[in-house]
Amino acid sequence: MSQQQIDILKRALVRERAARKQAEKILENKAAELYEVNQKLQKSNQDLEALLTRTDSQLQGVFENIVDSYVIIDLVGNILKMNEAAEELLGYSCTDQMFNLIKLVHPSEVERVKTSFETLFKDGILTDFNVKIITGNNRHILVHINASVIYDQGIAVAAQGIVRDITKQKASENRLKESENRLATLILNLDSGVILEDENRHIVLTNKKFTQLFNIDASPTDLIGMNCKTAAEHNSVLFKDPEAFLLRMRDIDNKKETVLGDELEMIDGKILERNYLPIVQGGKSKGYLWTFKDVTLNRTYRKSLEAEKQKYSNIISNMNLGLVEVDKRDRILMVNQSFVDMTGYSKEELIGVKGKDLLPFKSDMEIIKNKVIERKQGKTESYELRIKNKAGEIRYWLVSAAPNYNLKGEITGSIGVNFDFTEIKNLQLQKERLLKKIEISNNELHEYAHVVSHDLKSPLRSINALVSWLKSDNEGKLDAGSLQNFALIEDTLEKMEQLITDVLEYSSIGSDKNLTTDVELDKMVADVIHMLYLPEHINITVLNSLPTVVGNKTKLQQLFQNLISNAIKFIDKETGYIEIDFEDLDTHYKFSIKDNGVGIDKKFHHKIFKIFHALNKSKDSTGIGLSIVKKIVELHEGEIWLDSETAVGTTFFFTLKK
Repeated sequence: MSQQQIDILKRALVRERAARKQAEKILENKAAELYEVNQKLQKSNQDLEALLTRTDSQLQGVFENIVDSYVIIDLVGNILKMNEAAEELLGYSCTDQMFNLIKLVHPSEVERVKTSFETLFKDGILTDFNVKIITGNNRHILVHINASVIYDQGIAVAAQGIVRDITKQKASENRLKESENRLATLILNLDSGVILEDENRHIVLTNKKFTQLFNIDASPTDLIGMNCKTAAEHNSVLFKDPEAFLLRMRDIDNKKETVLGDELEMIDGKILERNYLPIVQGGKSKGYLWTFKDVTLNRTYRKSLEAEKQKYSNIISNMNLGLVEVDKRDRILMVNQSFVDMTGYSKEELIGVKGKDLLPFKSDMEIIKNKVIERKQGKTESYELRIKNKAGEIRYWLVSAAPNYNLKGEITGSIGVNFDFTEIKNLQLQKERLLKKIEISNNELHEYAHVVSHDLKSPLRSINALVSWLKSDNEGKLDAGSLQNFALIEDTLEKMEQLITDVLEYSSIGSDKNLTTDVELDKMVADVIHMLYLPEHINITVLNSLPTVVGNKTKLQQLFQNLISNAIKFIDKETGYIEIDFEDLDTHYKFSIKDNGVGIDKKFHHKIFKIFHALNKSKDSTGIGLSIVKKIVELHEGEIWLDSETAVGTTFFFTLKK
């Protein structure tokens, strides 16, 4: 190593020693300062302990007498001391290990509490601070805190505070506030106009309905504070009688008594119902509550209802129906004038009496007993009853009775509407007697027709036998003219016998109307067609399967046989056809028998169903066939008609009840 390098190292060593000495000196100075600060801190702690010791005796009395929770904390939030109330509230004891106030704070409130600490030590005071905390026994409560800083010779050394549990109070306040909000909302939305006054008659609260009822062009909040006396005088012109309105207002105000149902008529036709309620607390007036409701529609309806009630009352009193109301014990409660007239008894004689003991015919008492039982079971019906009036006359009544109910749906009695149909009943009985006589006469006439038929046919047979004997005895002796005359006599005799047979048959229709059965028309019509003589040039077609009906089989067979044989008889075309069809209606079957025969002129349509009206005179036609057809159709509660055109054809239509 050279001398130069050695010199450099020596100079560096000298500088390092000098720097070390300087650092040691600085370190000694800092150590001295730290010792001095430590001594001061120890002295400060001793002074604080002394201060706390000095004030303990003073605070002890305060602690013992403070009802609220009292807490002392240091500058970083550690709890130094608290009274029994605080221990009970917070769930911790001073004997427990020291803990920080932040430990109690709900996690959601930590940042707000830190900010409040800064405010406390900055301003020296913190008032009306509410915070949610979690106590040592895990209760979640809301506390109210008022705190202040404790100073020693102007230096903040601690903080003290009063802590109150306001959980229940806050819940009550919230409920009260919700209740107030609901009440305010209810008042604002009521269908009645409401106005609340204070003891000096100034408006405290009103609603929109009030402004609408009195046509006030302002919002409810604009009226708050207004003097009601002045407003009443100003608005009196809205009423039909302004002076009476004001006098009544003053009278109500002076008496200060509850008023309900006062009616006010406004000049625009509205009718208002006014209620007044003084508000008194502790014997002192605290204000007045007025309510106004538009009852125009109700009053109009009530008047209309009263008018309708009067109208129907007059109708009931004067109608030709006897009205009676009875209670559950069947005692008469009310009767109208018609009932009085029908019975011959006065109202005084009827009210309170059991109708069944006074009016009914003795032999009908069992009917009355049964009907009373049925009405009490809620049954409504009509029935006939014989009544003996005060004069002893037997009258026939049609009684319609129904149970009477109250608003709860309970049967309280019954109401009866009675119609005296004695005259109608007498006519009905007379009709029944006449019908019985007619039935007897018809039976006698039917028997007589058989006798007459037999008596008339006997001479005809005798004449026919004599003609045969004359022809036989004079065979070969008679000329052509004589033989022709004998032939005319035989034809006339045959026609006469047929006429007697048809008349007897016509008179017999209906005599056996009870002989009804199910008739299969398909089979029956097929048998009729097979039985009739059908020329080769005529074709009969049944277009649809015919139904089964209930009726007299013999008469129905005669019906189809007469119409089909008539159609065959009057077909004049080289190729003839007959079509049979039916249509299903609601209550009847509609049948048709159509042909392409000679047709019938429309001017004869109204005559052909009359007896003895034959359009084509021949020995085969007596003019009774279609009359018999019509009578058979009517026997089965149907109708018959035709549609025809000469040289084209005829269609007979008829209906039979299902």
